[in-house]
Amino acid sequence: MANIAASLRYVVLATAVVVYAQRRSQLGARSQYERVGGAATMRCGSLADEASVSWKVNGSDLGPGQKHAARGPLLTLEQVDLRSSGLYSCFQDPDGERRDTINLRVGMPPREPSVTCRSNTYPRGFYCSWHLQHPTFIPTEYEVEVLHNQRPLETQRDAAHKNRVHVRFPEVFSSVPYRVNVTALNALGRASTAISFEESTIVKPDPPERVVATAIANNARRLEVSWQSPSTWPDVENFPLKYFLRYRPLIKDQWQHVELSDSTSHTITDAYAGKEYIIQVAAKDTEIGTWSDWSVAVHATPWIEEPKQITSTTDTDIGIDTPSPAPASAEPRLGGSPVGRANDRHLPFLLSLLLGGSATLMPILMCM
Repeated sequence: MANIAASLRYVVLATAVVVYAQRRSQLGARSQYERVGGAATMRCGSLADEASVSWKVNGSDLGPGQKHAARGPLLTLEQVDLRSSGLYSCFQDPDGERRDTINLRVGMPPREPSVTCRSNTYPRGFYCSWHLQHPTFIPTEYEVEVLHNQRPLETQRDAAHKNRVHVRFPEVFSSVPYRVNVTALNALGRASTAISFEESTIVKPDPPERVVATAIANNARRLEVSWQSPSTWPDVENFPLKYFLRYRPLIKDQWQHVELSDSTSHTITDAYAGKEYIIQVAAKDTEIGTWSDWSVAVHATPWIEEPKQITSTTDTDIGIDTPSPAPASAEPRLGGSPVGRANDRHLPFLLSLLLGGSATLMPILMCM
């Protein structure tokens, strides 16, 4: 067991040494950038053209998958791709002394970036952001220039978004257009995009916050909805917002809409009883700009009457006649005469015999 543990420690230590050596080599290496699909020629330091040199990539011999040609201190790779990137080291023969290390990076020059600008903190300022629609695979930097009335404005990089800058409005209600130019550049090339806009066209608030929808007691068709103005909007008193409410039951796809001037609450009066609703709100400056994105959706169901509790009752409480139980009786006797209401059927016959003075009266009476 001790031998296994010692072996594992040796393997871990050896791996760490290799990684450390590779990092040291990469730190001391010089970078070389080449375009995807092109040829890459690397030179081993300042060795003479007749020097004999061998090459390794990432510590291993060059594989057969990469077409290459070595002549003196030069190594040429044909039609490089992303897999060609790596750490190339050259060694002078015959002693095998390493003479140079090159960090080859294969990528693409940038194309024109996509640029958008927006003011969600009107009238304080706006921000501009950008992105590349096609990756470069190598480090790419950006230069941003913002002009207003031919005067450059100061930009501030966003701490959280690396491809965003913030700009303060130099004046409010300006009709002079702004011009923003963003240039993407790397070791293989550069490309720029310029846009122009007026202040009023980029105003777009953030969505309303803390949207709440609650049922109204004893009303099965109403929902009370309230929300707050976006916290990023700095001066809602002097630059008020209007709101757009949309709602629908989950069982339907069609939305119903309500536009409100400056209120931050609304009562829905036409809800379907007992149906769950989805509700969202958007905001917009009352005079300029465009609507915000929709707020986070909330769900609510109108008030539902609780079923009444059923209490236990007796038969007499609800007016039902219940037959009395049959009285206990002895076992039936063969030849016994039925008693009760059934004998009433014989009365008319007996009366007729009495009135007629029939001689058969006595036998009949004896039989009864």
